[in-house]
Amino acid sequence: MALVQKLLNGTYILRKCPKASAAFCPSLSFRVADYCSSSLQKSGPAAKKGSWLRKSEGGLQGRHQEEVAVDLPSPEEKPEVSFDRAIEDEVKDHFKRLKDEIVNHWIGPEGRPLHEVMMEQAKVVWQFRGKEDLDKWVVTSDKTIGGRSEVFLKMGKNNQSALLYGTLSSEAPQDGESGRSGYCAMISRIPRGFFERKKTYDWSQFNTLYLRVRGDGRPWMVNIREDTDLIQRKNQMYSYFMFTRGGPYWQNIKIPFSKFFFSNQGRVRDVQHQLLLDKISSIGFTLADKVDGPFFLEIDFIGVFTDPAHTEEFAYENSPELSPRLFK
Repeated sequence: MALVQKLLNGTYILRKCPKASAAFCPSLSFRVADYCSSSLQKSGPAAKKGSWLRKSEGGLQGRHQEEVAVDLPSPEEKPEVSFDRAIEDEVKDHFKRLKDEIVNHWIGPEGRPLHEVMMEQAKVVWQFRGKEDLDKWVVTSDKTIGGRSEVFLKMGKNNQSALLYGTLSSEAPQDGESGRSGYCAMISRIPRGFFERKKTYDWSQFNTLYLRVRGDGRPWMVNIREDTDLIQRKNQMYSYFMFTRGGPYWQNIKIPFSKFFFSNQGRVRDVQHQLLLDKISSIGFTLADKVDGPFFLEIDFIGVFTDPAHTEEFAYENSPELSPRLFK
C-alpha cells in the first residue's frame, strides 16, 4: 500500500515538472515517465485541454485508490442481512424475559418483596415522560368505518404529559350501511410477556382509579377491559364517565371501580357484572358527545389507589328476572 501511494504521489509531481526532472525519479516506471513527457511536449489549446482532462482523470483515479487503501465502504455495497441471526436474537430475548418473570415470581410482583407490594396504597400504572410511554398506546377513530373524525397523540409541553387532540365529526359515512358516526378513542396496548403471551394487571388490592388530566370541558368515557378468556372479548367492557372542567388548571379525578357498569358495543347491559380487578387487560378513553369540532385531553398519569373511605363493593343491582343465575 505504501508503494502504491508513493507511485501516485510521484505521478502527480511528474505532471507538474519538466521533462528533465523525470531523470531524478528512478523509482517510477519508464511508461509513466514517457506518458508525462509526451503530454508536456504538446502545445496549444488542445494540448492544454487534454492535459487538464488527464490531470482530472488522474486525480479522480488517485482519490478512488486512496478510498480503497483506507477500506472505505462503497455506497453500492449493501449491508449483510441474516434472518437466522435475527431469529436467534429474538429467541434469546424471549428466554431472557421468561427468566426475569420466573425470578420475579419467586421474589415478588415486579421484582419487589411481597410484603412491600401488599402494603402499597397507591401505584402509578401509566405516566408520560417520553416517546416510549406513547408507544404503549394506540389511537383510533370512526375513520376505520369511513367517518371523518381525526385523532392524534403526542408528547405535551416539556415532555411531562401526553396530549390527545383532533377533530370530531358526527357525519355518517356514505356507505349505505352505517347510520351513526363520530367517535375518537385512545386505548392502552395489552401487556405482553415472553413469546407474546398476554398478561394482565392485578389491581385487586386497590378500589379506585386515579387520573390527573386537563381537558376542554368535554365529557369522556373511561373504558376498562378485562381478559378472562383465551380470546379477548373486544366489544365487552366496563365504563364510567369522566367530566373535564376546561381551563388551564389540572384536575384530579377519582373513580371507584364499583361505579363501572358493564356494556357491550356501547350499550349498557341489563345484567350487570362486577369488574374483576385481577384480570385487567387495558384501559381507554372515548369521546362521542356528538359535538363537532376540535378537542383535546392532556394526561399526566394514570394510577390506582386504595381509598379507605370507600366501602361500596358494587353500585348496581340485578333482579331475578334479568339474571336468574345470580339468585340460585
